[in-house]
Amino acid sequence: MKNKEKIIKDFKAVKFMREVRDKISNDIKDMNFEQLKKYFEERKLKLTEK
Repeated sequence: MKNKEKIIKDFKAVKFMREVRDKISNDIKDMNFEQLKKYFEERKLKLTEK
């Protein structure tokens, strides 16, 4: 059974994933290991709060 209520019109998964990947890559490019660890812990918390 398909759920038409949750479909986002003009959503392109590949484009979205590339944008997210590029944003994360840009955010973490000059970080050391401890900074990376903190960044991903904070990001995980933000995503689970929603």
